[in-house]
Amino acid sequence: MNKAFSQVWDQLRAKKARFPEFLEEVVLQNLRGISHLSVRFESPVTVIAGPNGSGKSTVLFACACAYQVPGAGPRDFVPTTLFPNLKASNHKELCDEENPSSFEYFYTHENRRIGMKWSKGKSWNKSFMGQKGGKQPSRSLYLRTLANLTSPNEIRSFLQIASTQYETNQITSDLIAFAQRIVPNRYREVRQIQKGEKNLLFVAREDLEAQYSEFHMSAGERAILRISKDISSLKNALILIDEIEAGLHPYTQQQLMLELQRLALRNDLQIIVTSHSPVILDSVPVEGRIFLERTPDNVQILPAFRDIIQKAFYGQSLEKASVLCEDDVAEAFLYGVMDVLNPKLRLMHDDIIVGRDTGKDHFAQHIEAIGKFKLLDNFIFVLDGDAKNLENNLKVVASEKFGISIQPLFLPGDVPERWAWKIMNDNLNEYAEKLGLMPDDLQRQLRLNDQAFDNAADRPTNIMKNKFHSFCETLRRNEVELMRLIAREEAQKQSPEIKVFMDDFEIQLRNWQARLT
Repeated sequence: MNKAFSQVWDQLRAKKARFPEFLEEVVLQNLRGISHLSVRFESPVTVIAGPNGSGKSTVLFACACAYQVPGAGPRDFVPTTLFPNLKASNHKELCDEENPSSFEYFYTHENRRIGMKWSKGKSWNKSFMGQKGGKQPSRSLYLRTLANLTSPNEIRSFLQIASTQYETNQITSDLIAFAQRIVPNRYREVRQIQKGEKNLLFVAREDLEAQYSEFHMSAGERAILRISKDISSLKNALILIDEIEAGLHPYTQQQLMLELQRLALRNDLQIIVTSHSPVILDSVPVEGRIFLERTPDNVQILPAFRDIIQKAFYGQSLEKASVLCEDDVAEAFLYGVMDVLNPKLRLMHDDIIVGRDTGKDHFAQHIEAIGKFKLLDNFIFVLDGDAKNLENNLKVVASEKFGISIQPLFLPGDVPERWAWKIMNDNLNEYAEKLGLMPDDLQRQLRLNDQAFDNAADRPTNIMKNKFHSFCETLRRNEVELMRLIAREEAQKQSPEIKVFMDDFEIQLRNWQARLT
């Protein structure tokens, strides 16, 4: 499955520049608690995530107003319909507050860049940012929301179809093929019963003699067939789906997202969905993930989170300790320490999730975001030694905003690579043997790399990281594996520099264990 996703992501990246139509950006102002929010779409398939009330559906509905939709009514995809205001003439206190709201759009249309703006004064009006003869671009559009689900009143009206004259149409093979790649059912036939604008799906499966209508489908099967019917034959369209995971098993969510991206590739579709599901988020590349967070007076876009934070937001790691560090070498150091600590604490490696690839300057933002979900007690924050000046600020963010006391930990040295470099120099015989070298050869390689980087112009920490990387390449060693080996050996010996870190790390892990009991 991972290979299939990687392949389709690469294909979509390569093809994006050739899409004749693409909604590049939408800017929302003064609407539903959003003072100003700019959302850029970098991938043909985008997932908008965030907690309830963060503005996901608002952004989706704003996108639905971007185009003139062929075959749609004049009030179908316009702000007055998708963002209505309550006006009670006899009760002014029950009227929605009217603000001078606006949406700005930036598109690729017929292979050129254009812009358009919806502005609300007394009513909503379009303008074209000074473009002479500008007009709203035309594009097929599909919008599915929770409101599309059938209500009891609609069910009664559907049941009446059977007692009147109706049309029966065969469904295209595209729909059947799309649906069968997602759900496990094999269909002999899919028909649509239609009267006017109302329609009902009716299926016959290969493994069943009986036929059945939508009334006897699971929520997931019905959702897949409905989406398949509506979008499988669309070309060059904008597809908008709210809470796409509703009613679907996690495996089916993966299959759906894979097939949607393959369909986007074949049919030049741009797909934007909202979701609360980490499975859905994991199903698109990082540039296709938009995470919204509401502030007191606005909504902001958070950086694309590593899996550790994303999973914590969606409750996947409530039974696990989560450790956040800066990069893969810091992660390797932690795994080396855990190789020694875990048996002592009766922990498995799966009990601890390590997340990385985040700059030290982002830790305060991560603490604030995690605190809002009341998950700080599950997290241990580990920074490189050169970030000790941030310690007080990180503590203040946790204590003043959430009443939680945290103690960030710091790896030995300004960066772990410098610590490892010193360890090898101080223990040539031991590490030469572990690396399959003579002590003189190891010493010479260390010295040669020192000389090569002596006059390098860069920050000392960057120089050290590059020197360690170069040394590992010379020895044909993986720097992550070497760091884990050194950390494990020094943890076993309880060498002074690492012992301070180990003791503090052990205390935090024991505190986490105690909270679980």
